[in-house]
Amino acid sequence: MRLFVSVDLPPDLADDVASVQERFADTSGLDRTDPGSVHVTLKFLGEVSEARLGRVEDAVAAGVDRAAVGPFEATFGGLGVFPSLDYINVVWLGLRDGAAELTTLHEGIEAETTAIGFSPEDHAFTPHVTLGRMRHAGGKERVQELVRETDPSAGSMRVDEVHLTESTLTDDGPEYGTVARFPL
Repeated sequence: MRLFVSVDLPPDLADDVASVQERFADTSGLDRTDPGSVHVTLKFLGEVSEARLGRVEDAVAAGVDRAAVGPFEATFGGLGVFPSLDYINVVWLGLRDGAAELTTLHEGIEAETTAIGFSPEDHAFTPHVTLGRMRHAGGKERVQELVRETDPSAGSMRVDEVHLTESTLTDDGPEYGTVARFPL
């Protein structure tokens, strides 16, 4: 199973995310994500055997407990890119509120999953929603302009649980399914 830990945006924010993505509609080389399945990834785990699933679920539960974050409001807005404006792989939507809580959740989950053998992240955690991925640099200048000159908003949600999510790669893009839920 290909797994990651996430906070999933509710369906009622899909139109808000799509509205932000629409700004990039004519951007050459940018493949936009499905606005109906966007999420904030707290920890990518990768391939996990069925035999190890129970241990992973225990580690995520312990990470959520360790973070000691109660339900909170997350407000989405602002744009950014990874790894940099000079070399763009991912275009993302950031957070105006809730970033500190998401970072604390990430840190708790990171500590508990690395304790059972998963590799630690090799970069700083930036809570975000992926809007699209660049296939080639044809639209780089357009992305740079939008990131520098616009500051879109995309609604708010109450975060009250974390998901262990399975990603199945298909020809039409990834399909996501919730394996387990962990209440805050």
